[in-house]
Amino acid sequence: MLDFIYQTGWGAFTLMLLFQIPFLLIFPYIVYRKSFVNAAPSHTDPRKLSRLETVWLIVAITLFIAANVYSINYMPMVRTAATESSAAVIQDVDVTARSWSYEISNRQFEVGKPVRFSVKSVDTMHGFTVYHPNGKILFNMMLIPGLEKASSLVYTFTEPGKYKVRCLEYCGIAHHAMQDELTVVESGS
Repeated sequence: MLDFIYQTGWGAFTLMLLFQIPFLLIFPYIVYRKSFVNAAPSHTDPRKLSRLETVWLIVAITLFIAANVYSINYMPMVRTAATESSAAVIQDVDVTARSWSYEISNRQFEVGKPVRFSVKSVDTMHGFTVYHPNGKILFNMMLIPGLEKASSLVYTFTEPGKYKVRCLEYCGIAHHAMQDELTVVESGS
């Protein structure tokens, strides 16, 4: 229902505005009243002000926690764990990143079948970013050299096509050339 909030920049911008609008409406009103209507010291009972602050703080914290709890399902680690526990067969793909190329054990996948990318870097910081054919980033992994275990992520492609792979971590003079391609075909092709 509210997937657009977590999957697009406009969704994040909208959510940020929802948190900012109450402040943007109330703050100018308070400044105007204090500057022009009644510039004298406030006669507000401190207990009343304290109660209002407490209610405002509780509302802000509740909204913040609710937005974060709802977004947990969109975190790659949670999706990976959910897919690993429910999928019968996951195709394993080993990827090694080095200046300025990827060694990918398999570059062709079927629509609807989960793929576990186990990715590592052997020389410097690299990124492993997979782009949908329309240019949208599907997922990004930061690869840190020297780790004993490869980083892994499970992803299920939903559409056939040519998917670009690019490095988004600056890795040296030929960083721009560090690209590859994955092919996703219809199931049974």
